[in-house]
Amino acid sequence: MRPLLSLALALRGVKVLALNTVIALGITLFDNHSFGLNLVYSHCIGICIWCYIEGANFFLVDNWQKHVSRLIFIVPVSVVLGYVSGHLLTDLILGTTSFQYWKQTPRMAWGMLFVSLVAGSTICWVFVSREQLAAERQNLEIARRQASEAQLKLLESQLEPHMLFNTLANLRALISLDPARAQTMLDHMIAYLRATLSASRAPAGGGSHTLADEFARLHDYLELMAIRMGPRLQFSLDLPDALRDQPVPPLLLQPLVENSIQHGLEPKVEGGSIRIAATADHGRLILLVQDTGLGADPARLQGQAEPSPGHGFGLQQVRERLATTFGSEGAMLLVAAPGGGISASVTFPLKS
Repeated sequence: MRPLLSLALALRGVKVLALNTVIALGITLFDNHSFGLNLVYSHCIGICIWCYIEGANFFLVDNWQKHVSRLIFIVPVSVVLGYVSGHLLTDLILGTTSFQYWKQTPRMAWGMLFVSLVAGSTICWVFVSREQLAAERQNLEIARRQASEAQLKLLESQLEPHMLFNTLANLRALISLDPARAQTMLDHMIAYLRATLSASRAPAGGGSHTLADEFARLHDYLELMAIRMGPRLQFSLDLPDALRDQPVPPLLLQPLVENSIQHGLEPKVEGGSIRIAATADHGRLILLVQDTGLGADPARLQGQAEPSPGHGFGLQQVRERLATTFGSEGAMLLVAAPGGGISASVTFPLKS
């Protein structure tokens, strides 16, 4: 944080020096003194004013939203002190006497004080504008993060609400018919619920939720669905080792997988298969969810038709969360798979 503050301070200093030089050039055009003399005066006065303003801001303005009104007093006081200190500093450097300047050309002296006041106000205005812009950007980022977290909470409450009850009903039936299979189903359900809880507590940006976590959760979910659907459901997950630690927004693929199961594979008499894969290409992460289910209307895939009940919520959530997290760098594409069904791909930048 300190290097950033030092860099910002240095950049403001460069701008002050540039403004001082412009003021010296302007004074030389209407004054009979040399440019060199005016330049020394301008820099000494401008730098002193800037130092007073920076010091006052550092000690008196710790919150721009609350204390910006203090600049009404800080600027004129800093200008007067900086003007006097700048003259004294110039006298020390050049061996001159500024009081003679006030006696000989008082109008020019008052004019310099006015120019100093305008310059100091300009410096302060630029500084405050940048600080307020930075604060607005920070508030916008906080709002985006809160919106993403709210979307995640909404997603958790909406995704497949009957899945848990159906699983418990199947589990109750299996306990007496096939205890070993019931035990396996219970283990997957526990893992699935634990992963869901961890995902809900992860940051909205996905900083602590890895692709390996996402795939592990999907594996448990698909195992539960496979017990429920039996041989009608086949699935595969392909996650290269190099991508296991890639951070992703939690529950990102869950809506796509549930959409494939609920609307593509489960209604199909013979069932089908679903494939989930992750690849990297030219600095972008590509996540694929492909099924061999019933497919969908091409107009709906292109977003040209109204979604049927239950179809559009999860897909819209994925699009909105991609936009919130990655902006224009995130995208989702739905196409009809060559072998039947739907292929959904999600892409966004890899994090190095």
